[in-house]
Amino acid sequence: MRSPVDSHCAERPLRALRRLHRHAAAANQLAVFTDARELPEEHLQALARELNLSETVFVYPPTADGAHARIRIFTPGIEVPFAGHPTLGSAFVLGGPLQLEEIRLETGSGVVPVRLEREGPRIVFGRMQQPVPTFGPYGDEAALLDALGVEESHLPVEVYDNGLQNVFVTLGSVEAVAALRPDLVRLSDVPEVLGVNCIAGEGTRWKTRMFIPSGGIAEDPATGSAAGPLALHLARHGRIGFGEEIEVTQGVEIGRPSKLYARVDGGAGRIKRVEVGGSAVVVARGEFRL
Repeated sequence: MRSPVDSHCAERPLRALRRLHRHAAAANQLAVFTDARELPEEHLQALARELNLSETVFVYPPTADGAHARIRIFTPGIEVPFAGHPTLGSAFVLGGPLQLEEIRLETGSGVVPVRLEREGPRIVFGRMQQPVPTFGPYGDEAALLDALGVEESHLPVEVYDNGLQNVFVTLGSVEAVAALRPDLVRLSDVPEVLGVNCIAGEGTRWKTRMFIPSGGIAEDPATGSAAGPLALHLARHGRIGFGEEIEVTQGVEIGRPSKLYARVDGGAGRIKRVEVGGSAVVVARGEFRL
């Protein structure tokens, strides 16, 4: 059974807080304020900092043609143009009342369509088409490996950018990934928009841990913005075929296990589509007073 992606959601600003994932202590969390029109601009970052989750989403009427809603995404420290699990979690929250098979969310990196699968009226799975990332070599590989406490990467150390940047370091086994004890103080020098992903696996099953202490989150339970680039990284370097879907396990070491599913269609010369999917459920509500 496909496990959850995340999240937290708020039905109206300052009134309701919902948290999405199948188990209260599993996967990632996301706050979604579903009507942020009356929230003062200066309160947005303050609310994200107060919640201190990986991301917080504020929803507005769309400005782009064909979009159903516009979302703004904040980490505890900054606003980012795109992130994966906030986009997917927002689709679960907004797509239910709208009864849509596909919801199109306007982000800072363009309009992201999310296809929704249901069992009766309940949304059980969503699959988003992510922005196609750019990629290139990481500039300071030796320092990064040293901060992680590893001697080498089994694939080239490369950075992918789809609105957020993620660098990938490939280890020899899932046990080596689980045993990582990185120097988080040194990793804090890495910019907040760059997630450090350590991966291992074979075939279509991969394990990852993502560290981003500069963003106020030492280790992320689920990173949707990295799952698509991870599939592309593996396909480009011959570990999987283009068009194969991978299962990505994350968050186990911090007690918030999650699974994401990712696939890249096309080929090395022309990437047609990057898709990432997962599940989410609402488990809590609350109110804010400013």
